[in-house]
Amino acid sequence: MKNIILASASPRRRKIMDKLNLPYRVVISNVKEVMREDLYLEKRIENLALQKAEAVFKDNSDCVVIGADTVVVLNGEVLGKPHNMTEAREMLKKLSGHTHEVITAYAVLTDDRKVLSYDTALVKFAEISDEEIEKYIQTREPYDKAGGYAVQGWASVFIEKIDGSFYTVMGLPLHLIYKELKKLGYYE
Repeated sequence: MKNIILASASPRRRKIMDKLNLPYRVVISNVKEVMREDLYLEKRIENLALQKAEAVFKDNSDCVVIGADTVVVLNGEVLGKPHNMTEAREMLKKLSGHTHEVITAYAVLTDDRKVLSYDTALVKFAEISDEEIEKYIQTREPYDKAGGYAVQGWASVFIEKIDGSFYTVMGLPLHLIYKELKKLGYYE
């Protein structure tokens, strides 16, 4: 079996990969994340996942390389990773009391195969008070996460409902990655 590489700096994606019970290693792609505006949203996200995977694959073409990217979308607006407290506060206020989409795209590359797809989940947030938002942004949890929150972290208290995969919201659609690895002969 080929070695598996996760092309991601995300500790959340590592936790998800651990659930597959397969050996893998992490190689950070260092790709500058710039969305192509000439593509529709899902293709833009897939393109970022592919760029990350390809950057690692070029030096590891004898491996299975997995790349991913996640965005939070509220009423057509993409909420990226907040850079500071002000941006985190604004994002959480927008999400408060609303349902938003979380789209995670993934790329699985081998020397003879390229799979590129995405999964979407809907997340319903409760109303969040200004005080709750302030307490949450003080935790420092929002700053490296799309939409400014971590579904598996303290922000879970704000989530009323998830329609779709929890792991898609967390950053890697586990069920789909499992299926792709199964097709490649793992788990036989």
